[in-house]
Amino acid sequence: MSPPDSVNRPVKTTEYSIRILEALKSNPGQSLADLTEEFDIARSTIHRHLLTLEANDLIVRDEDGTFSLGLRLLDFGRRAREYVEFYDVARQQVDRLAEMTGEKVWLIAKEGDHSVHLYKAHGDNPLETSAQVGQRRNLHQLAAGKSILAFLPDDELDAILERRELEERTDSTITSEAVLREELADIRDRGYAFNIGESVTGLNAVGAPIRDEDGYPVGAISISGPAHRVKDSLLNEELPDKLLAALDEIHISLRYGMNG
Repeated sequence: MSPPDSVNRPVKTTEYSIRILEALKSNPGQSLADLTEEFDIARSTIHRHLLTLEANDLIVRDEDGTFSLGLRLLDFGRRAREYVEFYDVARQQVDRLAEMTGEKVWLIAKEGDHSVHLYKAHGDNPLETSAQVGQRRNLHQLAAGKSILAFLPDDELDAILERRELEERTDSTITSEAVLREELADIRDRGYAFNIGESVTGLNAVGAPIRDEDGYPVGAISISGPAHRVKDSLLNEELPDKLLAALDEIHISLRYGMNG
């Protein structure tokens, strides 16, 4: 079960620093005046946080006096990704799937109520979307994310759906809990999920979960491509077959070891 979004006695100074980092992630190159205007926090307080973050190389000051995220954060993210137990084994299969299918393949991890994009391979598909490594997404908007939701314990699924609004990303995004639950039942039956323009209009995908020894979905892999190409038997038969075969190899490697 994921922890709640808030704590009883949050440390305000830490929250302020996190808010500044989030602001600079969304809109790099902001000045002290910009950040003071954005937050209901005293200018002097913002200034102290900026100086502290800068002194620790978490942000950098540009020549014009504005601030951006520092590359030290890349080291944190890289190390965090290395701690994901299935990352190395799954990454190899992602590369193989991209080579076999020619489509874009994503590896994601479940963290709390969200998915986190860990790794992608392009194949021959040059199509770029807004998805980036490190990005957090709502699970219900993605094929990979829905495949995770489908295999969660009932109590955890109920808790996530209670905490999280089913936000609309495109006109095709599922925003009804009843409709989502019905689809999750179908996903459990067949073992994989579809995304038909639900995260990006004109993009289709199939996704399936990476499950630990207890069957808990710790991550997932998806294969996606333009809807005009990824459709019919390719979407409904060929890609799911290749995806499930790759996941079988991942599960064998994780449970019995590469040399087992």
